[in-house]
Amino acid sequence: MTDIQALLAKVPTGLLIDGEWVAATSGETYTVENPATRETIAELQSAGSEDAMRALDAACAAQKSWAATPARERSEILRRAFELVQERKEEFATLMTLEMGKPLAEARGEVAYGGEFLRWFAEEAVRIGGRFGTSPETGFPMITRRKPVGPCLLITPWNFPLAMATRKVAPAVAAGCTMVLKSARLTPLTAQYFAQTMLDAGLPAGVLNVVSGTSASAISNPLMADPRLRKVSFTGSTPVGQKLLEAAAGQVLRTSMELGGNAPFIVFEDADIDKAVKGAMGAKMRNIGEACTAANRFLVHSSVAAEFAEKFAAAIGELKLGNGLDDGVTCGPLVEEAAVENVSALVDDAVSRGARVLVGGRRGPDTGHFYEPTVLVDVPREARVFKEEIFGPVAPIFTFETEEEALELANDTEFGLASYVFTEEPARMYRVSDGLEFGLMGFNSGVISNAAAPFGGVKHSGMGREGGFEGIEEYTSLQYIGVEQP
Repeated sequence: MTDIQALLAKVPTGLLIDGEWVAATSGETYTVENPATRETIAELQSAGSEDAMRALDAACAAQKSWAATPARERSEILRRAFELVQERKEEFATLMTLEMGKPLAEARGEVAYGGEFLRWFAEEAVRIGGRFGTSPETGFPMITRRKPVGPCLLITPWNFPLAMATRKVAPAVAAGCTMVLKSARLTPLTAQYFAQTMLDAGLPAGVLNVVSGTSASAISNPLMADPRLRKVSFTGSTPVGQKLLEAAAGQVLRTSMELGGNAPFIVFEDADIDKAVKGAMGAKMRNIGEACTAANRFLVHSSVAAEFAEKFAAAIGELKLGNGLDDGVTCGPLVEEAAVENVSALVDDAVSRGARVLVGGRRGPDTGHFYEPTVLVDVPREARVFKEEIFGPVAPIFTFETEEEALELANDTEFGLASYVFTEEPARMYRVSDGLEFGLMGFNSGVISNAAAPFGGVKHSGMGREGGFEGIEEYTSLQYIGVEQP
């Protein structure tokens, strides 16, 4: 096992500004907790508004030279970063488990997933292009080209500390943009170590700057009011995203928003139930349910609901709750006590309205922020778990009778990120995908995220796409050149 104290000693605790790890101007600090033990594991410098502006100054100073850096050079930096992340796989995985709580096996999976964004955009960096055409009226040349959008503010959440950083940083680097990265207060250590890894891979000073602290608004507000900033990319809750969109309007910033979710998991009467249960475990229990793509509402045809619920509850009941660093643990703690209280309140509300608990339904050991993996049946549509994002290991099961009813239930939400459909009828896949108001759909699959695929939602789940060749376009602006012939 990784030597934890030696690892923590490697992680920078300052602010990364212009290639140097420095102290906050105010001298203020904040602590990071292990959610499995409630113990403090690190103390970091806490950035304020002045520090945020220092970071933006550095990014702006580096923008011109970085945009002029050949695409192949940017590509090779990303490739070296990918290789370093793989070399440091155990260190990154251990850091994520320490500060976020996910089991070590899942943390290793995130390292593999997050690293792929570095490799993917290393390959895409050299493929940014435009087009050449002719004017239909005159026959004169028309040229388009993509240019870096400029300095970016990247705001990442706590639940995927590495993958959310690589998913934003990698395309920005590939496109030729400089950055200020604001990592989450609850899980900053992985981002700090990743930023150092980018420096170790040869990223020039000022291209990536990292500021985290106790006040998100103290960092984001002055940055977004500055006309030099040209883009903001945010992953987090819809209410915060809405506030950032309002702030972005002042400078007409380019925005990418990956916000909340309320994913339906639809099991039709012809579904392979064993396959559906396996998919449900991935869609619900990946990351302890703390994922915007997590299945939130299980919509199961009444004819197979009892079988699905029984098998799903049995699989959930086999999970081992505990510290993610311990052998055999398959479900870790929630990230903080407020998360436990929220999940507990949602379950209590459902039960008070007539839902039954098949398994779980209680807080776990008070040594950490634990809640037992839970399956609920007979859940009424009026329960809060139908409308609200759970963000925890709770699976409420609802029933339907017809395909039309399933779609109506699925779409009865302001969110539109992920959805999952289990059926053995291929034609139904296309029919249902037409009817679902979601940016992502898993067909007989509960885990669909991939660096090569465009990730993003509709409605209140946001705008823009991350990953895929579409992801790099979010960091470019399109320029048209009209050429008049002599």
